[in-house]
Amino acid sequence: MKVIREAGGLDLSQFLHPGDRIVMGQACGEPTTLIEALIDQGPGIGGLSAFIATSFSGLFTPAATHGFSLSSMGAIGALRSLTKEHKLGVIPCHVSQIGPMIEAGTLGCDVAFIQVSTADANGNHSLGLVSDYVQAAVAKARVVVAEVNDQVPFTHGELLPADRIDCAVHVSRTPVEVPRARIGETDAAIAAHAASYIEDGSVIQTGVGAVPDAVLRLLRDRKDLGVHSGMLGDGLVDLVEAGVVTNARKRIDSGVSVNGALIGTRRLYAFAHRNPRIRMCTTAYTHDAAVLAQLDNLVTINSAMEVDLTGQVNAEQSGSAYLGGTGGQVDFVRAGARSPGGHAITALPATAKRGTISRIAAHLSGPVTTARSDVDVIVTEFGSAELRGQSLAERARRLIAIAHPDFQEELAREAHIIQRRGF
Repeated sequence: MKVIREAGGLDLSQFLHPGDRIVMGQACGEPTTLIEALIDQGPGIGGLSAFIATSFSGLFTPAATHGFSLSSMGAIGALRSLTKEHKLGVIPCHVSQIGPMIEAGTLGCDVAFIQVSTADANGNHSLGLVSDYVQAAVAKARVVVAEVNDQVPFTHGELLPADRIDCAVHVSRTPVEVPRARIGETDAAIAAHAASYIEDGSVIQTGVGAVPDAVLRLLRDRKDLGVHSGMLGDGLVDLVEAGVVTNARKRIDSGVSVNGALIGTRRLYAFAHRNPRIRMCTTAYTHDAAVLAQLDNLVTINSAMEVDLTGQVNAEQSGSAYLGGTGGQVDFVRAGARSPGGHAITALPATAKRGTISRIAAHLSGPVTTARSDVDVIVTEFGSAELRGQSLAERARRLIAIAHPDFQEELAREAHIIQRRGF
């Protein structure tokens, strides 16, 4: 293993060949030193391509990617700037498919760029802030380049032996942070409706952002909540410290919050460091249907851009603008809807563009992310529409009821053909 103590001594041409395909750790697990080196040295190597599922570092700008091509499962985080300039190759896939696609060679991985903690006494590094598809990339890559960051927490779960690393670049820098979003009046109203579905003993899955944060803030009076999620933010710390999240009633992983990615601030990272109450797992566990089927009272909360009058959900694209991604939505929607005592909530504001466009739409302006056959509960600031088991005509009626009042009459006219035909 080559060990580099000073990041300035990293010469990627020693490890990368022209035309190599790089898979990188995502979100707050981004190896920022390696990414900076790729941006700087990539043009001199030539023909490189890279994949990252999400990015919050802000390093990937249209100008920065001139020396390599970049692809992702969507425009999540700071990648939206690239889709605006047509600089991002979007691969429609669920986050749970990324690992298997790497293993099968469908998603090429010659080189893995990852971020890990410093090693323990046994010579094992923790994957730290992100597990998801990292192990799959390490197993497939010809070369594994690891950014060993002494500010990354050593988290329980996925470990990487030092001998699996071909080049270790030692750094000490703050990992990527994602501060809490500002919660507005609309976010709070949506959260109030969503939180009403979470009871004592529920197991929750949620993302990060204003609505998830607002939901978590409303759960301080709950008891024995559990966590099984693809990602978690600082709100988890609040609920654990308040004694709300105990995971005591989970049929599996009792006493442990299961998670795939920690997306937050240093407060969250410090809380997770060597904390046995948090276990970081790959998507083969966090998103697996057989695992999720063992969780009763699972309440999943995911976002959307728009929902049509039959319940089809678009979480990716608005017209010609690609703004989101598939993520883990479908896996968790299906799991929450099928969980005994559980629910799958899709939350979104009723309008967009300062109230000029209804997000409850007669027809989607983009692709179907979650099929109407999987959808369960839709929530806006005006209420909740329980769609599971309802006819198409009844769904349209319920969705119109939670649309913004300014658009309800127009939507009712659009829904007339559904009401008349029954489909």
